[in-house]
This record gives sequence, C-alpha cells and structure tokens, in this order.
Amino acid sequence: MRRILIDCDPGHDDAMAILLALANDTVLEVAGITTVGGNQTVDKVSENALKILTIANREIEVAKGAREPLIKPLQCAPEAHGDTGMDGPIVENITMQFSKKNAVEFLRDKILAFDGKTTIVALGPLTNLALLLKTYPEVKEKIEEIALMGGGYSIGNATAAAEFNFYVDPHAAHIVYHSGIPIIQAGCEVSHAASILHTEIEQFKEKGRVSGFVYDLLKFYSKFSEGLNLDRSPIFDACPVMYLLHPEIFTAKEHYVDIEISGGLTEGMSVTDRRVWYDMPKPNTTVLYDVDREKFIEYLSSAIFALD
Repeated sequence: MRRILIDCDPGHDDAMAILLALANDTVLEVAGITTVGGNQTVDKVSENALKILTIANREIEVAKGAREPLIKPLQCAPEAHGDTGMDGPIVENITMQFSKKNAVEFLRDKILAFDGKTTIVALGPLTNLALLLKTYPEVKEKIEEIALMGGGYSIGNATAAAEFNFYVDPHAAHIVYHSGIPIIQAGCEVSHAASILHTEIEQFKEKGRVSGFVYDLLKFYSKFSEGLNLDRSPIFDACPVMYLLHPEIFTAKEHYVDIEISGGLTEGMSVTDRRVWYDMPKPNTTVLYDVDREKFIEYLSSAIFALD
C-alpha cells in the first residue's frame, strides 16, 4: 500500500481527487490532508476539506497551511469555484476539528514519524511544500515522490503560458522542482484529456449520499465550461491520484522541467525541455501527456459509487 499526504485547495476537482483516493483505501492510505490558499482563501478551502470528509464519513486529520503565496498576493478563482471555493453542494453538521499544527509542521511530523517513504499528492499552489522543503530539508529523503497537478508542456490556463497553481505561486513551484525529489506532473494537457462530458454527470443523480454530493459539485463546476460552449469539464486534480492508481491508462514521458519566475508574459510557466540531443539536462519529472478518457471516467465513477 502506498502512503500519501494530500496538500490541496478544495475546489471541486480537489474534492473528486480526495474521494477517488478515499475509495481506493486498499491501495492508497491517506495519512493526512493539508490546505493552502488557492482556489479560495485558506479558511474557505479548509472548511471544504472537512465537508468532503463529512460526506465520505472519514476521520482524517486536516491541517491549515499558507494563507498567501511566498511573494505574490493571493489570486483566487471564484469564476470557476464560486464564493465558497466549492459552490453547489450544501453540507451541514460538520463535526471534525482541524489539527492544532500548521500544515508545514504537520507534514514534517507525518513524514518523519513513518518508517517508510511517503508520497505527496499536491493539488494546489505549492506554497506549503516549498516552506516544508526549505525549513525542514531532512524530510526530502523520506519523500518517495511528489504527484502534482500543475503546469503544462504547451499551454496554460491562468495565462497563455502558465497554469493556475503555478501562476499563483511560481516561486514555490520553482523550489519544489529544484528539490531533487522525483515529480509526477499532471498538467493542463492531460487534465483536459481527462474531462467528463456534461451528459455523464447525470449518472450521479439520485443515487447515494456521495454520488449526490458529486452531482451537485459537477453541475456547478460545469457551468464554467458551458459558458465557453464546451461539452465537457476537465477534472484536473483527479489526474495525479488516478495515475498513482492506474498508470497504465496514461501516456507519460520523462523530461527536465523548470519554472519561470522572472518573466512578464511567462511568469509561472513550466518550461519542459523536450530536446533530444545528448547534452540536455537530466530529467526530473514524469510528464503526463494523455489518458484514456473512457477508462478514466469509468474508474472515477466506480470509486464514487463504491463510497455510496
């Protein structure tokens, strides 16, 4: 079994990723969840994490993390996720409490207390992880890899060049990519390949408790894509979790990736070196290129129904 810690900013797609991991608890052990300001403020996304665990009926420690990026002011995404960061479903009677530790201390203690290695699943801006690696570099040898949603080898979404998570905190992403820890990058391209058709959302309607929650999530989330006249919505954050579960449905290549922190038009861009000649830098990232969409949705749907 692979032990994981999830660092996130829930977020409709974060919710899908967390539920996917929880449904596969014979393969993935979710040892804790940390939150970071991103899709919305850290207080809002942290409450959303508790909502997800309430719906799934799981007691997992949640620790609040960074409120702001390392240098830039926080830029949220209410146009996609609403004022709460996870508009759509209504969740009441949250009984769980937050950990008294901040996210960085929480991650350090969880990683160092475990005899083996831990995989970090990072679904938001990488602020918490950058602070962890700079403050407690001794954790590096205990981290198996970092599976993250971020970047893109050819396109962005926050800007023409940069994906949202990296654009929010490019300096944190730069630190993580220079940490020496193996990285699995699920960027814009594979996330769009992993889209759910708007018509496929109906399968979750009037089923169980978790399915109903997912239906409400996706009905709101799909409004953004519908406004762009698209027939589907990318499930960004579920991609790195799905890769840990089913790497065989993905197309992936090894590359050296760096993060642009000084550019104007390119700030936050993940620069993927795809040159083939001999003196190219040593790869530091497994870049996900594509995925079998039908299999992706099949596995995702099965996970949601299993939680019901």
